[in-house]
Amino acid sequence: MNEPRRKPRVAVVFGGRSSEHAISCITAGSVLRAIDREAYDVVPVGIATDGRWVLEADDPERLALGGSGELPAVDGERAAIVLSPDREHTDLVVSEPSEPPRTLGEVDVVFPLLHGPWGEDGTLQGMLEMAGVRYVGSGVLASAVSMDKAYMKVVLAAAGLPVLPSVTVTRHDWERDQLGCQARAEQIGYPLFVKPARGGSSIGISKAHDASELAGCLEEAFRHDPKALLETFADGAREVECGVLQSLDGPPETSVPAEIRIGGDHEFYDFEAKYLPEQHTELDVPADLPEEVAKELRTLAARAFEAVGCEGLARVDFFVMPDGSLVVNELNTMPGFTPTSMFPLMWEATGLDYPALVDRLVKLALARDTGLR
Repeated sequence: MNEPRRKPRVAVVFGGRSSEHAISCITAGSVLRAIDREAYDVVPVGIATDGRWVLEADDPERLALGGSGELPAVDGERAAIVLSPDREHTDLVVSEPSEPPRTLGEVDVVFPLLHGPWGEDGTLQGMLEMAGVRYVGSGVLASAVSMDKAYMKVVLAAAGLPVLPSVTVTRHDWERDQLGCQARAEQIGYPLFVKPARGGSSIGISKAHDASELAGCLEEAFRHDPKALLETFADGAREVECGVLQSLDGPPETSVPAEIRIGGDHEFYDFEAKYLPEQHTELDVPADLPEEVAKELRTLAARAFEAVGCEGLARVDFFVMPDGSLVVNELNTMPGFTPTSMFPLMWEATGLDYPALVDRLVKLALARDTGLR
């Protein structure tokens, strides 16, 4: 008598060591709530802020953003969990004090809902490649390039895609030659934005209106990353985004574009405007764009996805300039993924709802192997 075929086991991995830990937890709560439990065996795996991997509670509500803005976090005191390094047996092994290790069985695919360094930047993807475990999203190179805004611009520009002028300044550069760094900033002109080169969720980003504010903006960026990107201010630009999904047997698919309109006293789309409920940011899904501009934007989004070598999913962010021209701002290989995040909202407006989107991404991951491809 044949044993019943087991469901694919999906390890939902979230949290992490980056400054986007809380956002990752919020994203994971949404995915845990939406994933089809009839189709998949789901294991929530949290990475605490100190890097400890734990078997988290399967409790989406605990991972939600609090009503007054309290941010969730992984409980690092829970039982430790590791992924077996044996490529022949990709087991999840749980270790608790005074108890022998126990296995949860093999994991078929990892859904890495990590944002920022040590998760979205190719480091986790490299570990999973070495372990021979399939995973959702882009591989090592595309993840690393997209995480580093400076190198991302180099790749996009080489592919003929429009990007804003920028320069990079490291902490070492600044400590060694402040006058030289100031001269490089003058080359692109003020006002300008100063960003952690490998950050996300607008954490650590500030606007230098003139040279007197450069030092303070760099220090804020260096709190999160020893490498900062100085980028031209896109005066009068509209912020428009587009979702991209890999196709099993054809070119990447794109969503309808959507626009972010920032309210209140925010000069740009900062962390508070993105995530805190009392802010007045509005999302127009779809964006009110001329048909030819929307079509070109979707074409450029697919080109950017392929230029960097993305897999699975990405959100491509654009500036629509006052004259209607388009500039690629950045790619996110693991964009915000709550039901109210821009990426799922764009796909819902395109005809793919949140549970179906989660299911599609898992199926894409199960359909591909690890290694060179």
